Amino acid sequence: MAKQTIDARLLAAQVAIDNARGDAGILAAMGVFGYDEERLGVGRALYDEAQTLVSRQKAEYGEQFEATAAVQTAWDEGNAAYMRTFKVARVALKGNPKARAAMMLSGDRKRTLSGWLEQTTAFYANLMADAKLMAAMGIFGYDQARLEAEQVLMQAVVKANLVQEKEKGEAQEATKLRDARLDELDQWMSDFKAIAQVALEENPQWLEKLGFSAVP
Repeated sequence: MAKQTIDARLLAAQVAIDNARGDAGILAAMGVFGYDEERLGVGRALYDEAQTLVSRQKAEYGEQFEATAAVQTAWDEGNAAYMRTFKVARVALKGNPKARAAMMLSGDRKRTLSGWLEQTTAFYANLMADAKLMAAMGIFGYDQARLEAEQVLMQAVVKANLVQEKEKGEAQEATKLRDARLDELDQWMSDFKAIAQVALEENPQWLEKLGFSAVP
């Protein structure tokens, strides 16, 4: 049997606990077996905590998705500038072995973010640290200011990625906390249901009100 969704588990717990607390007959029958108002309040508190953590987890993942989109936007903008400059550099610095190695001008452009950052960082840092390379690029309209502006775009990708990693960690932690509280609520509900099926076996309509079925 497939496991219930989180929303279904929460709804079932809320219905069972609140209806038990709100019905004097059920409350009296359950109280004989130790499930008085105070103990049911413990279950309700677990439900409230689980519901809060479920909502928080959704919010954290929303922030993670937003951060991921921001990385992609910054990456797209940075890559557009880099690829234009890269193509010009291959012309301006053609036949220059130092530039080819230091600026990583040979081979394919890497598709992973880490690989792309490696290539772009080497490209701009080593270009701008060498006056001769800068002079060669200057012939094609690339001066210090233009290259510094492009470096800012690369740095924006780095910063966006740091935010994304932070949000990813927070989302994973929120999921861990949510799952732990849901497991605790599930265990509490399992015991509660088992006792209710004993305490209310002569009143199947009460079991139905709690969302439980009678034990065959």
